[in-house]
Amino acid sequence: MEFEDDAYVLSARAHGETGAIVELLTAHHGKYAAHVAGGASRRIKPFLQAGARVILNYRARVSDQLGSAQLEPVGEGPSALFDDALALAGLAAAAAVAAGALPEREPHPGAFLAFEALSSALLLPDIWPAVFVRFEAGLLQDLGFGLDLSKCAATGSTDDLIYVSPRTGRAVSREAGAPYKDKLLTLPPFLLAAQTGLGAGDVGAGLDLTAHFLNAFVFAPMNRPLPPARLWLVDRLREAQRL
Repeated sequence: MEFEDDAYVLSARAHGETGAIVELLTAHHGKYAAHVAGGASRRIKPFLQAGARVILNYRARVSDQLGSAQLEPVGEGPSALFDDALALAGLAAAAAVAAGALPEREPHPGAFLAFEALSSALLLPDIWPAVFVRFEAGLLQDLGFGLDLSKCAATGSTDDLIYVSPRTGRAVSREAGAPYKDKLLTLPPFLLAAQTGLGAGDVGAGLDLTAHFLNAFVFAPMNRPLPPARLWLVDRLREAQRL
């Protein structure tokens, strides 16, 4: 079995004295793990950081065994963010969420495109936290748990949608949700329209929203919590008053 694909590194761990087991999100083949010979070397180790963009050449004798990979770096990768610790935390959190949520060897091109969009946005400090929320919403969508924000679940109205049902992931209007507002999740306006500006508390509400459904639909069924890197990112954003 052999293939070549665009990919992002999600994680890497040492294997033996000189090698590494690398987990990658590929454009067309989904999440793959592979052994990279020399992965601990000074030449290769820099582009095994979470979020690095690479071209993956994968080879395995049989389809169900751990194969080997050669990686060719593309662009600057995480090194472009070395002066922005918060953006690096965002990249690490996105990689951890993707690694934990996606099944092995199952194509999820939407997840790859969402990760690609976030990677580009990380150079824009004013907007990337909102793009991170959109990344997680896109990941849920690609896994079959997409939020339905098109109309009110109770009335069918498309106006004044400000809540989301924590049970169904469907939008709820202000009027219909008023009696139950303490039980509903807040829907930030930027998730309804890309042109909508960010208001105070919007990013925090978005992160709470996607965290709820990632936990309910993805991580809790696997008896796993949200990744620590994701929790750490929220703490850092709160400290920086970016929520």
